Amino acid sequence: MRAIRTGWALVLCVSVAAATAAQDGDGVRMYNTAKQKLMRAEGIVGVSISSPDPDSYCAAANAGFDFTWIEMQHSPLTYQDVARMLWACRDASAIPFIRVPDATEGDIQKAVDLGALGIVVPMVRTAEKMERAVRFAKFPPEGRRSLGGGQYGALWGRDYRATANENILIVAMIESPAGVEAVEEIAAVPGVDVVFAASTDLYSFSGRRQGEPEYEAMVDRIRDAVLGAGLKLGGPLAWRDREGFSFFQAPGVGSLIRRGAQALLEETASGIAEIEGSEDQ
Repeated sequence: MRAIRTGWALVLCVSVAAATAAQDGDGVRMYNTAKQKLMRAEGIVGVSISSPDPDSYCAAANAGFDFTWIEMQHSPLTYQDVARMLWACRDASAIPFIRVPDATEGDIQKAVDLGALGIVVPMVRTAEKMERAVRFAKFPPEGRRSLGGGQYGALWGRDYRATANENILIVAMIESPAGVEAVEEIAAVPGVDVVFAASTDLYSFSGRRQGEPEYEAMVDRIRDAVLGAGLKLGGPLAWRDREGFSFFQAPGVGSLIRRGAQALLEETASGIAEIEGSEDQ
């Protein structure tokens, strides 16, 4: 019996120590490791997910990325799909972020209820849109998020209600000249953590290509406004060497599978294993 009591005491001590180590300066337990890393002025990288396959999701979420960028703006993924993916890989090292279809209360409520700790808002052209997004993502008094059902507690702990506001990270995507014109006001919205310069849509909406003076002027204005407001600046992984960027979106899982397969085949003379299924190449 003494051995059992001693064992439980050790478990309790370890648990308390771990919980203490995970708290921030205000005593709030932090479990969004991607946000913690970003706020330490370190760069973070997320992999894009558009497929509902749990195996693919788990492989990507445990590959070493800081977060998963679950794509719900440009994919047919449903919230039920995403809930199952997160639950199937609930111990993954990458933190789940969702790019919601839009900044509606229903979209954001579902995303945070199923356990997303990052909300990426597309097509931001006004500060008002981000004010709404923050309200929908945060519990009172910072926002007006409803407390209802969901798997967030099973994923992140029984103290989720008391800790969610500090752990959820909010990203605003600037994708058009109209968004660039409003970037100073967007970056000033309380609760916004990251402003993301969307490289492809900046070209699509402006007609200007990377490297052209007009395009680069838009990127410079976004950078100056975001860093001047004390926020983090995001962009595609290809921009990792650009000044000021620290939040990066990597290519999608499909692209990574293709590149990995090509690299594997290039390492072999014929592209055929000596023994079918052999990994000893």
